[in-house]
Amino acid sequence: MEQEAEELKKDISELEILIKQAERQKVKDILSIELRRLGSKHANLLESLKKEESTSSSTPIIQTNRKYRVKLNNYAWDQSQKYVKFFFTVEGVHNIPSENITCSFTSKSLELDIKDLNEKDYFFTINKLLYTIDPESSTWKVKTDMVVISAVKVDSLTWSHVTEIEKKNSDAKAKKYDFDESDPNDSLKTLMRRLYDEGDDEMKRSIVKACTGQNKEKSLDL
Repeated sequence: MEQEAEELKKDISELEILIKQAERQKVKDILSIELRRLGSKHANLLESLKKEESTSSSTPIIQTNRKYRVKLNNYAWDQSQKYVKFFFTVEGVHNIPSENITCSFTSKSLELDIKDLNEKDYFFTINKLLYTIDPESSTWKVKTDMVVISAVKVDSLTWSHVTEIEKKNSDAKAKKYDFDESDPNDSLKTLMRRLYDEGDDEMKRSIVKACTGQNKEKSLDL
């Protein structure tokens, strides 16, 4: 959900640029409608994220022998030239025996397990990491109310996302508003055509009127 909110923020920024580039008022009005729609969606996502954070950073999903197995939902990550680091906030984790905390690695995945913390077992798994890591060199460390995982990069590539699927989804969304600063008029035309294809009859009529005037569909190739 955090990734979706970030992508929406980027979409909104590019739409604002397109509105400034548009010359016809009707085109600006149509782009403004799309901007308001995305702005509302972004605000709702941020509100949902706040509610999740205020409720809990974890969700119990399985109960066995009076002990819950809990999936850790929230984490932060950062990177350097050598490492990709993951930060998990788990209250009281520093108070349990070190052998209760383990992390396993493969070249494209990692899994954290925390046993017997306040009658709960915690876990977290990431599969299909964006790039390859070195399982033998990767480590983890327990700090006050936190576990830090240091995954060692095989190369020094900069990670734009954590997983392959996040990168794929981000690229797909970026194509929706592929803005070419060298040719803003072409970018506006491409965006208007997409809005025409996805819009209802009223939206299509408005776009045709705004973009093509009397020539209508011939100019926009709709």
